[in-house]
Amino acid sequence: MSSLPPLVCPVCGSSLEPDDLFRTLSCPDGHRYDAAKQGYFNLLTGGGTKFQADTAAMVQARADFLAAGHYLPMAAELGRMVSDAAPEAGVVLDAGAGTGYYLGEVLRTLPAASAVALDISKYALRRAARALPRSYALVWDVWRRLPLPDASVDVILNVFAPRNPAEFRRVLVPGGLLAVVTPQPGHLQEIRGKAAMLGIPAEKEERVTASLGAGFTPLHTSHCTYTMQLARTDVRNAVLMGPSARHLASAALEETISTLPDPQAVTASFSLQTFRAD
Repeated sequence: MSSLPPLVCPVCGSSLEPDDLFRTLSCPDGHRYDAAKQGYFNLLTGGGTKFQADTAAMVQARADFLAAGHYLPMAAELGRMVSDAAPEAGVVLDAGAGTGYYLGEVLRTLPAASAVALDISKYALRRAARALPRSYALVWDVWRRLPLPDASVDVILNVFAPRNPAEFRRVLVPGGLLAVVTPQPGHLQEIRGKAAMLGIPAEKEERVTASLGAGFTPLHTSHCTYTMQLARTDVRNAVLMGPSARHLASAALEETISTLPDPQAVTASFSLQTFRAD
């Protein structure tokens, strides 16, 4: 098993180290973070975040949907792209890791790598900590200074999550890889309008590239599109696992789902972009 990545104390900037039992992270200045019983560490203790974390219900819907394999073709393609571009990667950071599903697929292609999974949802990281044995699962806000040293990460994954380009560039090694996955406009098109889900702008790829600025050079873009056969339970989970869940009336969603074929043919469509840190 590879050694775990280095961490930085978010309070003082000193090195943050685990104890022998992996139950506590502490630094020389005395700041200490105890692991939750599920194995993740909450580095936001006392600080919190202004952003809404995914709820337990959202995480359960996502876990059930992903366990059914509906996004496995995309996750497998992400793993291939990363391993082809960075076959010797030693440290992978997933910024917005959720349950760790995509990070887990990438690590299958990089058996020597260790990882850090960041998310603001403790419910998601409970699952990530169990699923990713050679990784840290840390509750953290991606918009803050990341709890890692400069130039300490070989690959950053960013799947359906916010991006902090300045911090991504700081923690990546020179020439390090950033892999970004976003939905394309046709994603879930058969149910998106019916279920009042949030829209996807047509220029999503261009926005990603523009948002990263001069610190990253585009390498490759891959489009992964296929048809899923979703039972009504899968459709419900697809709606409830994303940000649209916060704005939907339960009764209206159930009424919509009841009118759909069972199963329903639904398009999955993703853009996978890789960038090299300059």
